[in-house]
Amino acid sequence: MNNNDIFRRLRFILNYTDQQMVDTFAQAEELVTKQQVTEWLKREEDDDFANLTDVRFATFLNGLINQKRGKREGKQMPAEKKLNNNLILIKLKIAYNLKAEDIIDLLKSAGFNLSKGELSAFSRKPDHKHYRECKDQVLRNLLKGLELKFRSDVTREDNVSLDKKVYHSKAEPAKKHKATRSPKAPREKTLYVNPNASASKPKTSRKTLKLKSEDIWKDVE
Repeated sequence: MNNNDIFRRLRFILNYTDQQMVDTFAQAEELVTKQQVTEWLKREEDDDFANLTDVRFATFLNGLINQKRGKREGKQMPAEKKLNNNLILIKLKIAYNLKAEDIIDLLKSAGFNLSKGELSAFSRKPDHKHYRECKDQVLRNLLKGLELKFRSDVTREDNVSLDKKVYHSKAEPAKKHKATRSPKAPREKTLYVNPNASASKPKTSRKTLKLKSEDIWKDVE
């Protein structure tokens, strides 16, 4: 996942307009225009697509922290010039005030299991012996968990890629087409044929014993 992918996902989770995205940058004392935001939200195949640099994306995340948790007194901390998944995970954890158990539950809601020890390794310093790199799979499922929690008004089709999703309102659920089954042909009854029976023996109709009700109970008395 690149910065633009995560930026698009966060905009959807936050349910922000372009102006609200601009205001989030402003929370970290960064002035951007709605045109820039629009270009960062574009797909790579679009002509107007613009790459969201690490320092700009770090600024947005810092602004999100200030917006949700309140800005600390003093000078705004400068944005990191180099971002990785570990730093993004930590900034999202701070912004949403998530504990380790909360992150594990969000991942589990997205169908991804992670232990508390594995999670703590992502917060270590790179030179620590227990430091582990946060893979795209972890960050992707965390975003999915946040999406399921904060955007419960929509449901995602699992067979659609994360970057090209189709959302359906719960008020108008997507219609599921059931496969129609062709009616089964009736089975032919198989008659038992006695192998010892003579082939030349003519078929005779079976005699039916007819009794009157008074004859059945005649010998009981």
